[in-house]
Amino acid sequence: MYIKKKCVAMLLAGGQGSRLYALTKNVAKPAVPYGGKYRLIDFPLSNCTNSGIDTVGVLTQYQPLVLNEYIGNGAPWDLDKTNGGVHVLPPYETQAGASWYEGTANAIYQNMRFIDRYDPEYVIVLGGDHIYKMDYSKMVDFHIANDADCTISVIDVPRAEASRFGIMICDENNKVVDFVEKPKEPKSTLASMGIYVFSWNKLRKYLIENENDANAKRERGEKWSKDFGKDIITSMLANNERLFAYEFEGYWKDVGTLDSLWEANMDLLSPSVPLDLYDLSWKIYARNENMPPQYVGKNANIENSMISEGSYVDGTVDFSIVFSDVTIEPGAVVNYSLVMPGSVIKSGAVVEYAIVGEDCVIESGARIGASPENIENRDNWGIAVVGHNVTVSSNKVVEPKQIIGENI
Repeated sequence: MYIKKKCVAMLLAGGQGSRLYALTKNVAKPAVPYGGKYRLIDFPLSNCTNSGIDTVGVLTQYQPLVLNEYIGNGAPWDLDKTNGGVHVLPPYETQAGASWYEGTANAIYQNMRFIDRYDPEYVIVLGGDHIYKMDYSKMVDFHIANDADCTISVIDVPRAEASRFGIMICDENNKVVDFVEKPKEPKSTLASMGIYVFSWNKLRKYLIENENDANAKRERGEKWSKDFGKDIITSMLANNERLFAYEFEGYWKDVGTLDSLWEANMDLLSPSVPLDLYDLSWKIYARNENMPPQYVGKNANIENSMISEGSYVDGTVDFSIVFSDVTIEPGAVVNYSLVMPGSVIKSGAVVEYAIVGEDCVIESGARIGASPENIENRDNWGIAVVGHNVTVSSNKVVEPKQIIGENI
């Protein structure tokens, strides 16, 4: 017997994250490390816990091994509940056959039975690859106060960047009157954050209609999709349902690209960025290994950096984030870079403006990346990336913008 819940969260964590290239070759994007001790999925899971939402479905699909292992029974986020808690929901086979998730809307459609077990009034749909702190209960209260069918969290973005997002056009009461996906000439700067609150009875109806309509189009050889932005939201608008925009004020970062992942980590070293990971009133929880304290050797020179537990640093580190269980030997240099868990930077190696994945070895004399000041043509400069479990041999060079996923 299942206890009725006011709100159930559905966390879309099955994306391939292809724009992170080598970093998501064998790892789902929400499992990518961040901030020294976290993974991306820690943020929506912690937000759920802090918001009082104790029933979460995590929809996995692409390379789920690390993510499934990391989530486990949900204990780090206090989601190991007898009634509710966190549930990993991969695609599955029925008597009618098996099907991968065919879009964000289809992923929820395939798990309607899970939601129905808790008979919720509201369903909140989340992404698994955004960095932010948000009280979802306030968004649900806003949804209720406006008697909304759907509430979409939005953030005000610079007009120059608005064409990268789905843009909401609202009236004076925050009621959505139009939605345009990545417009060339945006009429608004309110960008969708991919966070939705739905009244479940209404969403259920639209999911079924979209599924049937898309399948019929596919049989006729027409274009079809099963997506929240393209299908569910636009259909609800066309039918004059009550859609409202909930404006979020605070730090929010979509880490869909290598540059944005690097920038989001570098933001943690800036005193002006309003993302406080030390705030005890809104903790970001994570599954952490039992590691000894970090060790700083006599040759170490560390400035403006974050050094995580279990790391051994005896080289030079400046404006960088060193994750757990990393070794930086004497004579090694790491500047403006991320060194992910378990990696070793040998003596004489130089890592600049780079991302080094998990369990890598950068041998002596190797050079990863370069400072933009040392590049004649700035168009040729970018963050250098070494994928997970890669060895870069002695004296080898990984140029700026270069991405490697195999040993060299």
